[in-house]
Amino acid sequence: MLEGKTAVVTGGASGIGRAIARTFSEHGANIAIGDCRREPRRGGPRTDDLINDSGGDAIFVETDVTRFDDVVDLVDTTADEYGSIDVMVNNAGILRQTMLHETSPEDWRELMRINVDGVYHGTKAALDYMLEQSSGSIVNISSISGQIGRAEAPAYCTSKGAVTMMTRQNAIDYGPEGIRVNAVGPGGTLTAMVHDVMSEERQSYLEDATPLRRLAEPDEIADTATFLASDMASYVNGHVLIADGGFSIV
Repeated sequence: MLEGKTAVVTGGASGIGRAIARTFSEHGANIAIGDCRREPRRGGPRTDDLINDSGGDAIFVETDVTRFDDVVDLVDTTADEYGSIDVMVNNAGILRQTMLHETSPEDWRELMRINVDGVYHGTKAALDYMLEQSSGSIVNISSISGQIGRAEAPAYCTSKGAVTMMTRQNAIDYGPEGIRVNAVGPGGTLTAMVHDVMSEERQSYLEDATPLRRLAEPDEIADTATFLASDMASYVNGHVLIADGGFSIV
């Protein structure tokens, strides 16, 4: 599905980003992983090593998505290595589970810098190449929390709502240039970040409230992102593809 394409994945060392990088590689893409840490949160082999050892082609570039220069370096390094930027996956993000009156201005700002500014930085850096190519696919990782909200996570919901709107607006501006911009809206997903932040009671609630009666595996979100990135979604633009097991409809 992605044979011969080059994809940049921010936050690709762990969780959903790791699954996306691996799945894209399995479908033939060259992979550039940008992350502030190379080691996976849950341990195990590094994502780039795992891909290369499996016969794929991947590089790692240490990247803080809150720093535009870091993201430009990630994209430029990728283009120098592989010759193009075909897919940009803005995945890097954090989750904070605190009510508004408990959220410090510093925590609020940090979350916005990563979850919102990081998407802006990745999109802007990739567009420098995609506009010249008159082609490209940008896939942002939003959340159902940016659609319907969730309890005790005001900063996270606000940030993902911004990602959703950025996706739709960018699709309007860059569709005429041959560049598609879409997003995945995952529901609860079994990542290290979720385990670190979310209580067992909250996880059980999400499982019980989801028609499929379970949380998503990262690979399932990666499959959704693969579809949006590929030519199979060639007429899909400005769409947020919800992958939440039906949680948002009940």
